[in-house]
Amino acid sequence: MGVTDVDDKIIRRASEMNVTPAALASIYEEDFKQDMAALKVQPPTVCLRVTENIPQIIAFIEGIMARGHAYSTAKGNVYFDLRSRAGEYGKLVGVAPEAASEPATDSDKRHASDFALWKAAKPQEVFWASPWGDGRPGWHIECSAMASLVFGSQLDIHSGGIDLAFPHHENEIAQSEVFHQCRQWGNYFLHSGHLHVKGTEEKMSKSLNNYITIKDFLQTFSPDVFRLFCMRSSYRSAVAYSDSTMQEARHLLLGLASFVEDARAYMKGQLACGPVSEDALWGRLTSTKTAVRAALADDFDTSRAVDAILGLVHHGNQQLRVVTKDPGGPRSPAVFGAIISFIEQFFEMAGISLGQRQCVSGDGSTALLHSTVDELVRFRLKVRQFALATPEATGEARQQRLQERRPLLDACDTLRQNLAAQGINIKDRGSAATTWERLDPRVKCQRPGS
Repeated sequence: MGVTDVDDKIIRRASEMNVTPAALASIYEEDFKQDMAALKVQPPTVCLRVTENIPQIIAFIEGIMARGHAYSTAKGNVYFDLRSRAGEYGKLVGVAPEAASEPATDSDKRHASDFALWKAAKPQEVFWASPWGDGRPGWHIECSAMASLVFGSQLDIHSGGIDLAFPHHENEIAQSEVFHQCRQWGNYFLHSGHLHVKGTEEKMSKSLNNYITIKDFLQTFSPDVFRLFCMRSSYRSAVAYSDSTMQEARHLLLGLASFVEDARAYMKGQLACGPVSEDALWGRLTSTKTAVRAALADDFDTSRAVDAILGLVHHGNQQLRVVTKDPGGPRSPAVFGAIISFIEQFFEMAGISLGQRQCVSGDGSTALLHSTVDELVRFRLKVRQFALATPEATGEARQQRLQERRPLLDACDTLRQNLAAQGINIKDRGSAATTWERLDPRVKCQRPGS
């Protein structure tokens, strides 16, 4: 990851706050890292900062100049000469500079479309010494130079927001291809759409004051909900953010987790249902795997892949319809085990956890908490089974016995409600079994036993 820790905005803001640009950039970088960790984004393998790589950036500029594609000026600026690229510039997005364009009268550029590789120092600004005088790097050059330090003369995949395609990525290509003397610096450029506020054409932006911070967002929704929300659209498309779209993603995630939980309960014999169409489920699983692979191979079409999995879950739920009486007959746990494994692996690949809803973050007390809740749930189940059991009584005698034991059932219900308030959801699966799960504390709409 490349960190721009010096640019016009940072210098201006640091001056307003009466701090050094380095100190301000460090604050922003640390906030960014904390937000990414909270969203379960894996940290970068390598992190390079502009201010720590000035000599390498200067050497990169010197290489471009030596190949005849940049020039210095009397003011101490260095510009990339776009005309030296002839018809090569603009191949990423099909935009080429105007050949007849002339620089402004107060500019020291040869052509208006030339862009800065090195900016001469201005009064009260941070600067570094260079062969062209004191100054600092231009924005585009730092990315090419630092990427080349890590990856050499070619990139496989380069990504960024759609607004970076031109001119930033186009300029990176120009710089890097003339420096490395190669025909193609980047093999693939993946440009993501912006996050929009639903009902507007504006992207969510701090400068427009129409944003929600990640910290505030995570007070209401989990990082898994946000990931599923993003997967419901193409990465290239603008995404409309609203409470309703986030609630929809949350509902889908809860449905997926509920299916996994029910399928596990079935595998353990805790969920009684009618005969399962095992061959149909195996066939559906095979076709879903094929559909998911095809969707991801088609420009990472995550929306189509998720739809295929939701279809599999729908068919699985149809087979898991609870019956009140013992259904008897053969059971089919293997197919549900395979379905659970496939679904969990897919979402784990996307950083979404479905099978860890009983996990509690914290120290080593997690195992103790699980054991304690397990014992409590087993005790409650025995009490509940005793209260409902009337094997010999019939008619009025049975009703009288159930009425006498009603306080026990009420106590079981009260315990379930009290535990739900502590984030533990107990599910009674008929009179034969009871399971539990850890609730997401951000979800206010879950009801005990649901």
